[in-house]
Amino acid sequence: MGTDAFSIYEGGFNMTTPMAADLPLRHILATIVYRAAKTLRDAPPDFSAFRPGTGSRTAGEILAHVCDLLDWALSQARGHERWRASEAKAWDADSERFFAAATALDKYLASGEKLHCAPEKLFQGALADALTHVGQIGMLRRLAGAPVRAENYSKAKIDLGRTGADQNKPMQEFD
Repeated sequence: MGTDAFSIYEGGFNMTTPMAADLPLRHILATIVYRAAKTLRDAPPDFSAFRPGTGSRTAGEILAHVCDLLDWALSQARGHERWRASEAKAWDADSERFFAAATALDKYLASGEKLHCAPEKLFQGALADALTHVGQIGMLRRLAGAPVRAENYSKAKIDLGRTGADQNKPMQEFD
Protein backbone atom coordinates (compact mmCIF):
# COMPACT_ATOMS: atom_id res chain seq x y z
CA MET A 1 0.00 0.00 0.00
CA GLY A 2 1.72 3.09 -1.17
CA THR A 3 1.00 6.74 -0.82
CA ASP A 4 -0.89 6.69 -4.11
CA ALA A 5 -3.79 4.82 -2.50
CA PHE A 6 -6.78 7.05 -1.94
CA SER A 7 -8.99 7.07 1.09
CA ILE A 8 -12.52 8.19 1.67
CA TYR A 9 -12.82 10.27 4.81
CA GLU A 10 -15.16 12.90 6.13
CA GLY A 11 -13.46 15.78 4.35
CA GLY A 12 -13.36 14.15 0.90
CA PHE A 13 -10.62 12.36 -0.98
CA ASN A 14 -7.05 12.30 0.23
CA MET A 15 -4.64 11.06 -2.42
CA THR A 16 -1.57 10.95 -0.19
CA THR A 17 -2.59 9.17 3.01
CA PRO A 18 -0.32 6.15 3.45
CA MET A 19 -1.88 2.89 4.61
CA ALA A 20 -5.34 4.13 3.73
CA ALA A 21 -6.07 1.56 1.04
CA ASP A 22 -8.36 -0.32 3.40
CA LEU A 23 -10.74 2.64 3.69
CA PRO A 24 -12.07 2.52 0.11
CA LEU A 25 -12.33 -1.26 0.40
CA ARG A 26 -14.25 -0.92 3.65
CA HIS A 27 -16.64 1.56 2.04
CA ILE A 28 -17.12 -0.74 -0.94
CA LEU A 29 -17.80 -3.63 1.44
CA ALA A 30 -20.23 -1.54 3.51
CA THR A 31 -22.03 -0.59 0.29
CA ILE A 32 -22.34 -4.24 -0.72
CA VAL A 33 -23.70 -5.09 2.74
CA TYR A 34 -26.17 -2.19 2.72
CA ARG A 35 -27.56 -3.24 -0.66
CA ALA A 36 -27.53 -6.94 0.21
CA ALA A 37 -29.35 -6.40 3.51
CA LYS A 38 -32.17 -4.84 1.53
CA THR A 39 -32.40 -7.75 -0.94
CA LEU A 40 -32.00 -10.48 1.69
CA ARG A 41 -34.60 -9.27 4.19
CA ASP A 42 -38.22 -10.39 3.94
CA ALA A 43 -37.62 -12.77 1.05
CA PRO A 44 -40.54 -15.14 0.43
CA PRO A 45 -40.17 -18.57 2.09
CA ASP A 46 -39.50 -20.36 -1.22
CA PHE A 47 -37.29 -17.65 -2.72
CA SER A 48 -34.03 -19.54 -2.23
CA ALA A 49 -35.20 -22.13 -4.79
CA PHE A 50 -36.34 -19.52 -7.34
CA ARG A 51 -34.68 -20.12 -10.70
CA PRO A 52 -35.48 -17.72 -13.55
CA GLY A 53 -34.69 -20.21 -16.28
CA THR A 54 -33.13 -23.52 -17.21
CA GLY A 55 -29.40 -23.55 -16.59
CA SER A 56 -29.38 -20.50 -14.33
CA ARG A 57 -28.49 -20.45 -10.66
CA THR A 58 -31.20 -20.31 -8.04
CA ALA A 59 -31.36 -17.27 -5.79
CA GLY A 60 -29.96 -19.45 -2.99
CA GLU A 61 -27.05 -20.61 -5.15
CA ILE A 62 -26.23 -16.99 -5.98
CA LEU A 63 -26.30 -16.04 -2.30
CA ALA A 64 -24.03 -18.99 -1.41
CA HIS A 65 -21.66 -17.83 -4.18
CA VAL A 66 -21.60 -14.29 -2.73
CA CYS A 67 -20.65 -15.79 0.65
CA ASP A 68 -17.88 -17.76 -1.06
CA LEU A 69 -16.64 -14.55 -2.70
CA LEU A 70 -16.35 -12.78 0.66
CA ASP A 71 -14.51 -15.77 2.15
CA TRP A 72 -12.18 -15.74 -0.86
CA ALA A 73 -11.52 -12.00 -0.45
CA LEU A 74 -10.60 -12.53 3.20
CA SER A 75 -8.22 -15.36 2.28
CA GLN A 76 -6.56 -13.09 -0.31
CA ALA A 77 -6.28 -10.23 2.18
CA ARG A 78 -4.63 -12.56 4.70
CA GLY A 79 -2.20 -13.89 2.10
CA HIS A 80 -3.51 -17.46 2.03
CA GLU A 81 -5.74 -17.43 -1.03
CA ARG A 82 -8.29 -20.21 -1.07
CA TRP A 83 -11.42 -20.71 -3.13
CA ARG A 84 -14.20 -22.93 -1.88
CA ALA A 85 -17.52 -23.34 -3.66
CA SER A 86 -20.25 -24.20 -1.19
CA GLU A 87 -23.74 -25.58 -1.60
CA ALA A 88 -26.72 -23.34 -0.93
CA LYS A 89 -28.35 -23.81 2.45
CA ALA A 90 -31.58 -22.35 3.82
CA TRP A 91 -32.02 -18.66 2.95
CA ASP A 92 -31.75 -17.53 6.58
CA ALA A 93 -28.61 -19.62 7.16
CA ASP A 94 -26.86 -18.26 4.07
CA SER A 95 -28.00 -14.73 4.94
CA GLU A 96 -26.36 -15.11 8.35
CA ARG A 97 -23.25 -16.53 6.67
CA PHE A 98 -23.16 -13.50 4.37
CA PHE A 99 -23.17 -11.02 7.26
CA ALA A 100 -20.61 -13.09 9.20
CA ALA A 101 -18.29 -13.22 6.17
CA ALA A 102 -18.66 -9.48 5.57
CA THR A 103 -17.95 -8.77 9.23
CA ALA A 104 -14.84 -10.98 9.22
CA LEU A 105 -13.51 -9.25 6.10
CA ASP A 106 -14.26 -5.79 7.47
CA LYS A 107 -12.54 -6.58 10.79
CA TYR A 108 -9.44 -7.68 8.92
CA LEU A 109 -9.44 -4.57 6.74
CA ALA A 110 -9.85 -2.36 9.83
CA SER A 111 -7.24 -4.22 11.90
CA GLY A 112 -4.16 -2.54 10.51
CA GLU A 113 -2.81 -5.95 9.50
CA LYS A 114 -0.93 -6.10 6.22
CA LEU A 115 -3.09 -6.45 3.12
CA HIS A 116 -1.41 -9.28 1.20
CA CYS A 117 -2.88 -8.39 -2.17
CA ALA A 118 -3.41 -5.21 -4.09
CA PRO A 119 -6.62 -3.43 -3.03
CA GLU A 120 -7.63 -2.99 -6.65
CA LYS A 121 -7.41 -6.77 -7.13
CA LEU A 122 -9.83 -7.32 -4.22
CA PHE A 123 -12.17 -4.77 -5.77
CA GLN A 124 -12.02 -5.94 -9.38
CA GLY A 125 -12.39 -9.58 -8.34
CA ALA A 126 -14.40 -10.68 -5.34
CA LEU A 127 -15.99 -7.37 -4.30
CA ALA A 128 -17.14 -6.28 -7.76
CA ASP A 129 -18.47 -9.79 -8.39
CA ALA A 130 -20.33 -9.73 -5.06
CA LEU A 131 -21.92 -6.38 -5.91
CA THR A 132 -23.01 -7.74 -9.30
CA HIS A 133 -24.62 -10.78 -7.69
CA VAL A 134 -26.40 -8.72 -5.05
CA GLY A 135 -27.97 -6.84 -7.96
CA GLN A 136 -28.96 -10.15 -9.52
CA ILE A 137 -30.69 -11.19 -6.30
CA GLY A 138 -32.60 -7.92 -6.37
CA MET A 139 -33.66 -8.61 -9.94
CA LEU A 140 -34.71 -12.14 -9.00
CA ARG A 141 -36.82 -10.74 -6.18
CA ARG A 142 -38.75 -8.68 -8.75
CA LEU A 143 -39.12 -11.67 -11.09
CA ALA A 144 -40.35 -13.79 -8.17
CA GLY A 145 -43.07 -11.23 -7.40
CA ALA A 146 -41.40 -9.90 -4.24
CA PRO A 147 -39.65 -6.72 -5.42
CA VAL A 148 -37.38 -4.61 -3.29
CA ARG A 149 -38.06 -0.88 -3.47
CA ALA A 150 -35.67 1.08 -5.63
CA GLU A 151 -33.45 3.61 -3.90
CA ASN A 152 -31.20 6.54 -4.70
CA TYR A 153 -28.11 4.84 -3.26
CA SER A 154 -26.00 7.98 -3.54
CA LYS A 155 -28.12 9.40 -0.72
CA ALA A 156 -27.89 6.27 1.46
CA LYS A 157 -26.21 6.53 4.86
CA ILE A 158 -23.57 3.84 4.63
CA ASP A 159 -21.29 3.45 7.64
CA LEU A 160 -17.86 1.84 7.66
CA GLY A 161 -17.93 -1.21 9.88
CA ARG A 162 -21.70 -1.65 9.72
CA THR A 163 -21.72 -5.17 8.32
CA GLY A 164 -24.78 -6.79 9.88
CA ALA A 165 -28.37 -7.11 8.80
CA ASP A 166 -29.31 -4.01 10.80
CA GLN A 167 -28.63 -1.18 8.36
CA ASN A 168 -29.61 2.50 8.31
CA LYS A 169 -33.07 3.29 7.02
CA PRO A 170 -33.22 4.26 3.34
CA MET A 171 -33.03 8.01 2.71
CA GLN A 172 -34.82 8.11 -0.65
CA GLU A 173 -36.74 5.11 -1.92
CA PHE A 174 -39.12 5.09 -4.88
CA ASP A 175 -41.22 2.66 -6.91
